[in-house]
Amino acid sequence: MLEELKKCEICPYKCKVNRLEKSGNCNATDKLEISLVSLHSFEEPCISGKNGSGTIFFTHCNLHCMFCQNYEISQQGKGNEITIEELAKIFIAQQEKGAHNINLVTPTMYAYHIIEAIKIAKEKGLNIPIIYNSNGYENIETIKALKGYIDIYLPDLKYYSNEIAIKYSKAPHYFEIATKAILEMIKQVGSPQFDEEGMIKKGVMIRHLVLPNHIQNTKNILKWLKENIPEEVYINVMVQYFPTYKAKEDELINRKLTKKEYKQVEEYFYLLDFKNGYIQELGEHEEEYVPKWDN
Repeated sequence: MLEELKKCEICPYKCKVNRLEKSGNCNATDKLEISLVSLHSFEEPCISGKNGSGTIFFTHCNLHCMFCQNYEISQQGKGNEITIEELAKIFIAQQEKGAHNINLVTPTMYAYHIIEAIKIAKEKGLNIPIIYNSNGYENIETIKALKGYIDIYLPDLKYYSNEIAIKYSKAPHYFEIATKAILEMIKQVGSPQFDEEGMIKKGVMIRHLVLPNHIQNTKNILKWLKENIPEEVYINVMVQYFPTYKAKEDELINRKLTKKEYKQVEEYFYLLDFKNGYIQELGEHEEEYVPKWDN
């Protein structure tokens, strides 16, 4: 594992930093850091179920989203260092609490740490599905390394426009990179499979967050998904956006979606006639669902 970090190319930035000596573009070093462990009830119904999803929120991020709702951990680095062995124990503890799955939130920087933790946890009896909950900005090589360890991929597909991706997340070629990664994920684990209680046990589900004043970006994403993704794959259109962090300073995304924008997205989503998916209702209190980063 340490060899992968000496000249780090885990994510698409490929910054080649020796993370044993200093942090990479993602601000992560060779030390494993997490910000919160919880039983999360606000994921998709087939993920949270009645008992909750066993989430582990990792500290830092390989994207730099100016609207990140979790900016305290992703951008400001709020969290605590743990060992790989301790992470394995957390997996087991989540299973013992009745979690339907292990949900690895923003795991990219620690992909190789996670592989080692999964090996240890499986030897100690871990048998619930493992979710790789990703921003979509992934190297295919890293996704291939995860084969056999991840049961469910839950990637974002944020941007169609390269200009928007660079402006809001400092993520050049996001669409090209994320779509290739998503196709590799589908090749690896296939379309969703469910147990007798309707809980997902394997497969890919894709999320897209709608940004205000960028409805065409959303339409382009949905059109690509319709034309390129197997119809069995679930698509989740999220409208929970609210301005936070640096987004408050941007005149285009410093507000929530309007009802008119939501209607445009909703109508287009149904026009494309996706076989499987979700579209959230437009809410008013999205801020209340952001976790408190108190470990």
